[in-house]
Amino acid sequence: MRYYNYVSEAKVDMLFGQIPPRLLSGLATELKVDLKVVGLTVQKGPADTGLYGRLDIVEAYLDRDHDISWMSEPSAWFRGECELRMSGFGPAPDGPLLMMGREAGTVVALIGSAHHLFGRRVPPESGLMGHSMLPSLFRLLQEGAADRPVTAPAGPPRGESARSKEGTLREVARLDRALRGPGEPSEFLARRLLSGVITDDRGQELNVVVGTPLYVAQTDE
Repeated sequence: MRYYNYVSEAKVDMLFGQIPPRLLSGLATELKVDLKVVGLTVQKGPADTGLYGRLDIVEAYLDRDHDISWMSEPSAWFRGECELRMSGFGPAPDGPLLMMGREAGTVVALIGSAHHLFGRRVPPESGLMGHSMLPSLFRLLQEGAADRPVTAPAGPPRGESARSKEGTLREVARLDRALRGPGEPSEFLARRLLSGVITDDRGQELNVVVGTPLYVAQTDE
């Protein structure tokens, strides 16, 4: 069993609807998921009672038919485990959410929507916006720069655009250093948005990965 902090129900339903019908029954049998219950839930509208069954099927399908890699060498879909700190959701339920962590020489930034956090979930008919895209990351980087301590580097090197790939990855690494507070040991499955290797302001080579999570769950360590 997983103790979830975040599940993107929108992604789960979008991916679940694309699984070929001929594979659904086999995956459901392997996972002991009742397709009648899952199918009925999808027809009536998303509900927490069927969310985990759909998530299990989607994850099994991705494991079977796609190359899920580790966060240090991310492919289109990647897994990871590290301590994640959350930032950027503020008081509004529809704001962007940034979850950041570092393990060895890899910095991970996961961008999503705050209303997918458990404890902040809202009905799907509320019309809230999604934030699982790079533009929301740029917004959070700008807000993070405004809150950054004076001891942190002030902006990208001269002549480098913060919206270039390397500039964005450098800003992600800076924001990771600037965030305060403890992280929470977590595991996740995410879709890659951006990745690359940079040399940070301290001369350290870092692998920076930006993705949007399907789920984030607590781990025991």
